[in-house]
Amino acid sequence: MMKTKDSLEQKREIAKIGMSTSLLLTAGSALFLRHTLAKRIHIGAGIALIGFSLWHSSLYPKTKLKDKSS
Repeated sequence: MMKTKDSLEQKREIAKIGMSTSLLLTAGSALFLRHTLAKRIHIGAGIALIGFSLWHSSLYPKTKLKDKSS
C-alpha cells in the first residue's frame, strides 16, 4: 500500500512539532534540576526527543550514494 504524500507530510510535521516541544521541555527543565518534578520532566522529555528524532529520520527515504570513481 502506497502512502499518500499528504499523510507523509503530516507525519513529518507532527514529528517536527514533537521534537521542538520535547527540546523546549528538556532545555527549560534543565534550569530547575534541583526539584524532583523538573528532573522527571527533563528525563522524560529527553527520551521523547530521542524517540521523535528516530521517528522523524525514518520518514525520509534512504538513498545510497553512487560510486563517483566510475
